[in-house]
Amino acid sequence: MKRKPLLPLLPIVLVAVWLLLNDSLSAGQIVLGILLALLVTFAVAPLRPLPAWPHRLHRAIGLIFHVLHDIIRSNLAVGSIILGASRRQPQAGFMKIPLDMRDPHGLAMLTIIVTATPGTVWAGHDTDSNVLTLHVLDLQDEAAWVRTIKQRYERPLMEIFE
Repeated sequence: MKRKPLLPLLPIVLVAVWLLLNDSLSAGQIVLGILLALLVTFAVAPLRPLPAWPHRLHRAIGLIFHVLHDIIRSNLAVGSIILGASRRQPQAGFMKIPLDMRDPHGLAMLTIIVTATPGTVWAGHDTDSNVLTLHVLDLQDEAAWVRTIKQRYERPLMEIFE
């Protein structure tokens, strides 16, 4: 059984954003912000039929640092390819990675991570076989990419979302 969140986070964030945008803490703005936040919350509720219930949020901290490190490293690698610092031609290619994760929120986060990392693009996902198709700008070692995706990203995301 899934538990309900302690606080309705969306209306609170919407009220805070409303008050920041209006640069006012007057009673009228607070009431109007609450009414609009509740209206928007109830209006978008049917659009999100599957709520996310993350677990082990401490794992997210390590994941964030891994992702930031990989983004910086990939920026430098892609920059050297583009600027011609590397004399060899990059070997762009597609590869398939079998995934164990099935949670749609975890898959969405994996999509964001892969696409935010320069030199890689999430090219597709076969839901039946649960296989990720990834395009890599400089595909030298497929096994290294599989290890990176599965161990650095998929495993922590599974601990967080499944």
